[in-house]
Amino acid sequence: MPSDLTDPFNHIIDHPFDSALSERYLVYALSTITARSLPDVRDGLKPVHRRLLWAMRQLRLDPNQAYKKSARVVGDVIGKYHPHGDQSVYDAMVRLAQDFALRYPLVDGQGNFGNIDGDNAAAYRYTEARLTQVAIDLMAGLDEDAADFRPTYNGEEQEPELFPGLFPNLLANGAAGIAVGMATSIPPHNAAEILDAAIALIDNPDADVLDHVRGPDLPTGGQIVDSPAMIAEAYATGRGGFRVRARWSVEELGRGTWVAIVTEIPYGVQKGKLIEQIAALINDRKFPILADVRDESAEDIRIVLEPRSRTVDAAMMMDGLFRLTDLESRFPLNLNVLDKDRTPRVMSLAQAIRAWVDHQFVVLRRRTEHRLTRIADRMELVSGYIIAFLNLDRVIEIIRTEDEPKPVMMAEFDLTDRQAEAILNMRLRSLRKLEEMELRREREALEKEQAELNLLLGSEARQRTRMKRDMAAIRGRYGPDTELGRRRTVIEEAAAAREIPLEAMIEREPITVILSQRGWIRAMKGHVDLGSSDALKFKEGDGPRLAFHAQTTDKLLLASDRGRFYTLAADKLPGGRGFGEPVRLMIDLEGEIAALLPASAGERLLLAASDGRGFVVRSAEVLAETRKGKQVVTPRAGATLVVVRPVGPDDDYVAVMGDNRRLLVFPLSELAEMTRGQGVQLQRYRDGGMADARTFRFEQGLSWTMGGEQGRTRTESDLGPWRAARGAAGRSPPTGFPRDNRFG
Repeated sequence: MPSDLTDPFNHIIDHPFDSALSERYLVYALSTITARSLPDVRDGLKPVHRRLLWAMRQLRLDPNQAYKKSARVVGDVIGKYHPHGDQSVYDAMVRLAQDFALRYPLVDGQGNFGNIDGDNAAAYRYTEARLTQVAIDLMAGLDEDAADFRPTYNGEEQEPELFPGLFPNLLANGAAGIAVGMATSIPPHNAAEILDAAIALIDNPDADVLDHVRGPDLPTGGQIVDSPAMIAEAYATGRGGFRVRARWSVEELGRGTWVAIVTEIPYGVQKGKLIEQIAALINDRKFPILADVRDESAEDIRIVLEPRSRTVDAAMMMDGLFRLTDLESRFPLNLNVLDKDRTPRVMSLAQAIRAWVDHQFVVLRRRTEHRLTRIADRMELVSGYIIAFLNLDRVIEIIRTEDEPKPVMMAEFDLTDRQAEAILNMRLRSLRKLEEMELRREREALEKEQAELNLLLGSEARQRTRMKRDMAAIRGRYGPDTELGRRRTVIEEAAAAREIPLEAMIEREPITVILSQRGWIRAMKGHVDLGSSDALKFKEGDGPRLAFHAQTTDKLLLASDRGRFYTLAADKLPGGRGFGEPVRLMIDLEGEIAALLPASAGERLLLAASDGRGFVVRSAEVLAETRKGKQVVTPRAGATLVVVRPVGPDDDYVAVMGDNRRLLVFPLSELAEMTRGQGVQLQRYRDGGMADARTFRFEQGLSWTMGGEQGRTRTESDLGPWRAARGAAGRSPPTGFPRDNRFG
């Protein structure tokens, strides 16, 4: 049994759960923000990247040295500096070596480090790595006390808190990370442009950095199509985003045929998944003007897009792909970084560059002070060597005769401890090589350099001049005339991708739409014979209600007897092999079906209820966007919508037939055009209601079917006796008018 002192239950402390949880979670959140996910504004690195590069430096993996196994690097990192999972560390290392992920790679990888298709890198036992010149520039000054060091997690090693080099890594390579309650997303930029902006800020802290930084410069190129105003606003606030499009061109194949060639894709888009997206559009027939996509990439990207025909407009085809695929993507900007006090905050572009410039002045002063210390140390030793040279015989005699020569030499020649120790530690070969003139020249050079450095420390103007000179030297290495430094991304404003017409998005094919009495709908391929009973089959107990020819690109209007309109896409209707599906599964139908017709049947529609009230509406006004439809007609109590007919382009009169077998004809101009409502009275009734209504051209008369097997029609050309004002009662129809009071 445990004693009272060792029993853990004797050390339980009552504490409110919410405060205990919040305190512990806050510690975790701060650790994630400051030591894992957000980069430092001064070197643009997260701890894992900094430790990777530091471990490689300790292994002397310079650009002019041989490669070493990545497993060796990862082992050193997780064993000495970063006690986390080996796979996460290797993944971070792989990204530092990918020229399609980093604008200026910091690791030179040998072997399979992944590719832009999205394939993973080989295991770390198969790959090798070393540092790039960019990483060397970023770490320059670590040996000159330019940065503070701290103990590693186990106290056995030392690691730098940040890198002091003059390469502007934060903006040049960008960063991305998700912390707790905050995130960062910074696109890569052109290093030469950042350095130009930094040099401008040295002379004028209020200089406009956008005079030098045009916009992101992405590793994979592409085109940024945002306006200068939007780019400026994003950089001013540190939040926003950039629309990035693929670069493409038309390649003529002769005889009027052509293909579109994509040579650059947006940053962060995997080429393999992009081609899968485009292929899915083709297979699903969602973009019929595109016939094929081929990946002919080797070292350079080459995606071939083949149109359906030579008459396809190339710009329209690409606009459609920009809208439907990742050929156009948006890269977010969230310039959330740790400042010099390790405090996370969102900076503007100018603030980020200014913070980096201020840090470089700190580095310059620290390196200068370190060099002054080294000069003082060397001058002390050189002065001792000169004394030893002038008294060489006596120094040798003291060393030969004295048991403790050091204090004797210090007393006789007024030497410091370091001077005496240095003389005693010299080899005989070095003693005979001592030359007074060389030592004096070295001391004079050191004194001159010391004076210049003291002047540099004492003058801010000299520091600014020196900083501009050093930045200009680095800029020369990454200038626009170099292969690494040339701008890859084009900044060119372009309008948003055009809305592609429905006809271009859906392959146009003839269909026959069939609606049964019970409300089952289907679409048969082709324009079948509507009079053929073999083609139009229905379930037992069901029968035909209506059928008409349409195209897959059509929108269908379905009206309920309660005046509500619904929209169906013809290409989404169930196939005609079976009996179809209930239309109520596609829409939230209220009431019974009053009409079904293509939206393209007419620019305007005549709508009328059973009480004889109605109006004209434009077809575009009744299109609905949702399953619930759109209320267009609001019939009075007891009335229902019974007429939905297209208005012909040349129609100028309306014919109305009542249940009381009265016909009225009046000018179409007397009928109101509305967007919704009850409408106006078309015909007056003492009893019953309206049976049918339609529009027609007065001079051509009114026609109706006679019925019978021959399907004859009759036309009444003289309609003067039935012509009256809207709202009249009308009179008996001409002889032979159908007994069902329908115009047919």
